[in-house]
Amino acid sequence: MMPGSRATNKAMFWRIIRRLLGANRGRLFVMLLALGAGAAVTAALLNLQVDAKRRLTTEFRAFGPNVLILPKGSSFSGTGTLPESTILWVPRSVGNAHVATASSLFVIATVSSAQSGRSLSAVVVGASPRLVGWISSQSALSLPMGRPMIPAEPICMVGRRIGEQVEAEQGSRLNLASGDQKETCLAAGLAETGGPEDDRLEIDLRAAQRLADLPGRISTIELIVPGTPGEIQNYIADLQRLLPDVDARPIRQFTEGEAKIYNRISGLLTATVAIVLLLTGLCVMAAMTNVAMERKMDVGLMKAIGGSMRRVLRLFLVEAALLGFAGGIIGAAAGIFLSIGLGKAVFGVAARPRLIVYPVSVALTVIVAILSAFPLRRLAGIRPASVFRGEA
Repeated sequence: MMPGSRATNKAMFWRIIRRLLGANRGRLFVMLLALGAGAAVTAALLNLQVDAKRRLTTEFRAFGPNVLILPKGSSFSGTGTLPESTILWVPRSVGNAHVATASSLFVIATVSSAQSGRSLSAVVVGASPRLVGWISSQSALSLPMGRPMIPAEPICMVGRRIGEQVEAEQGSRLNLASGDQKETCLAAGLAETGGPEDDRLEIDLRAAQRLADLPGRISTIELIVPGTPGEIQNYIADLQRLLPDVDARPIRQFTEGEAKIYNRISGLLTATVAIVLLLTGLCVMAAMTNVAMERKMDVGLMKAIGGSMRRVLRLFLVEAALLGFAGGIIGAAAGIFLSIGLGKAVFGVAARPRLIVYPVSVALTVIVAILSAFPLRRLAGIRPASVFRGEA
């Protein structure tokens, strides 16, 4: 085929496409509307699904650490310890996200109140740097005139149940004793979490090391690792290879809970997207069936003048793809804006638009439009003579 003939055929091909799109505008508008609506709902749900992944990760990280580093073969409440320098070898990032770390030392000590004289044996936790975050403006020690007081001795956070038993309150001086080692601290406030922290007393890590006579030692390293459950498991595996002499364990109530919730949300949204695309395809397929019936004369004429059925079907497939592309472009943009309002209604916070959702939604809409053109295959069996005699 000569280059000029090929250019002519190409120009004729697109001229026929324009004519096809210009004819039967009512039916084409219905198909465009169905594809646009399907693309809008698809983009909105996919954007919610992607945003739910990030939001769940953020919300679960607010509950505290999700990975623990313990001495090899030790339990969380065991007596084994780690060198404090171990924390320097912990990777501080997952991708572009920061990994927060905190080290702790657990000591069994006698806690007594200098004011009430009451005492009991309790778990004393030396924490760094978590203790700083516990001292809020409401619980900070202050002088009567409102000027902040810089305590001359360590401060501590007292669990609610310990505070009740020794009759301690904010500003009380507490004496801590473990064997021959003794420490004193001022109660910065009473912590009430509803968990095991209510039965603990938390002090600075250095003070706990002096109390336990274990300088430079810690019991555990707590990590807040961002990411999906799969990314967290990969981080733990890398951490275990980097530090073979320790046990790195996930806190399963967080990692498994996050995975279950996300899998349910993801499954529900994915099923909804599939149903929406199926219904969109059925609507477009019904319209395409009518279009095929109306274009029998056109197909018969094209075949009569020598057009191959392959080229004729290609015309209709390109027409369907263009409709899907136009519907996807318009609908996906509307769907992303729709997801912002849906996110606020479902999660209480507007969903962030994700650019990856846009091309995916457009591509799915184009695929649905092409698959919905299946009724046009019946045009392949049309005979020009039968069409012209009015028998087809």
